[in-house]
Amino acid sequence: MPDTAAGRQQTGMDRCVCISAGRVGFLDAWEMQKALHGRVADGPLPHHLILLEHPHVYTLGRRGSDADVLASGAELEKLGAEVHHVDRGGQATYHGPGQLVAYLIADLRRLGGGPLKYVRKLEEAVISTLADFRIEAESAGRPTGVWVGGRKIAAIGVRVSRGVTMHGLALNVNTDVSYFDHVVPCGMPGAEVTTMASRLSAAVTVSEVAPVLTRHLGRVFGWRMEQV
Repeated sequence: MPDTAAGRQQTGMDRCVCISAGRVGFLDAWEMQKALHGRVADGPLPHHLILLEHPHVYTLGRRGSDADVLASGAELEKLGAEVHHVDRGGQATYHGPGQLVAYLIADLRRLGGGPLKYVRKLEEAVISTLADFRIEAESAGRPTGVWVGGRKIAAIGVRVSRGVTMHGLALNVNTDVSYFDHVVPCGMPGAEVTTMASRLSAAVTVSEVAPVLTRHLGRVFGWRMEQV
């Protein structure tokens, strides 16, 4: 069989190593991504998925600016939040406890299709995950990400270098959304955010959502998911 994305899926060759990292500082996670990215780009190696939570942090993508962070230095210190410029697409966002972050080191050369198709599959996986929790979500006709009732529940920002992705998505599970008040999320002043817990009016944890998201990422990309 020719070495195509469809052929690899049928023969079980395309697989993804899944790493559950717990709560990790942003810079440490970034270094982890960069190390894996280099190895996958030099490959062939499996795709990698890193699932984690971050301590409070604001990140600014390539189109973001310091003005997108509304808090002063003193306020940031009181919030216990860091600010970092990163090499992903997009503008400003917040990461923190109660938010499921999924970083994917995916080889688009093996997957087939470009970055836009890849982002749409990320959105599809999140929408399917939310549907399993009886939350109706959408992405069509909206800015990049996943939306529920006009409020953003998941942000997506990626970087592709040497045909391999970095960064990924952040899904608000039981996040303290007051932290978004101190940033212009995704360059959209006045944009509102929501969480799974608030939509369900019930407790839900990152550890409950992580395996569901992992399963749907495997499904949309045709990967065999391997836990480590």
